[in-house]
Amino acid sequence: MKTGLYFGSFNPIHNGHMAIANFMREFTDLDEVWFVVSPQNPFKNKQSLLADYHRLEMVDLAIDDTPGFRASNIEFHLPKPSYTVDTLAYLFDKYPEREFVLIMGSDNLVNFHKWKNFNEILRYHHIYVYPRPNTPKVHLLNHPNVHITDAPLMEISSSFIRKAIGKKKDIRFYLPTRVWNFIKEMHFYEK
Repeated sequence: MKTGLYFGSFNPIHNGHMAIANFMREFTDLDEVWFVVSPQNPFKNKQSLLADYHRLEMVDLAIDDTPGFRASNIEFHLPKPSYTVDTLAYLFDKYPEREFVLIMGSDNLVNFHKWKNFNEILRYHHIYVYPRPNTPKVHLLNHPNVHITDAPLMEISSSFIRKAIGKKKDIRFYLPTRVWNFIKEMHFYEK
């Protein structure tokens, strides 16, 4: 079974994430997409993150019971900070019957050479890349395991959503309804 791993802070998960995951599930050869909630991205400031279990709950609410989608807390149980190469090794041991593919935005591909053991990831895994606005071209685009998709360009970001909520803006249509309701109920991202 071919499983796409969509890593992210999902702080919060939004309709852009959902549209990309849907595209990858419907328009590529992936059988499933797992939303891997990252407890700590080595390149991001942890202070702005909601608690891990709140972000996992939002992913669960967003995907509901959508066939082929799954929320994963696999990185919650691994050493911090989380490194993708270590997560992939763990998943390979746990699910040897699966082929894992990384799903990432072109903006992440720009810094991919800075990731721990990035050459090992490229050697053993394919990467399905979706376009992000204003991303420079990188040499990895020519690598045989890097596949650029025609996914729609999404200009929505979690940081935009957090800032908008902090300014008391009604942005309910940027988020899955159940996620919006949870954020309002919990008063997340309000200042």
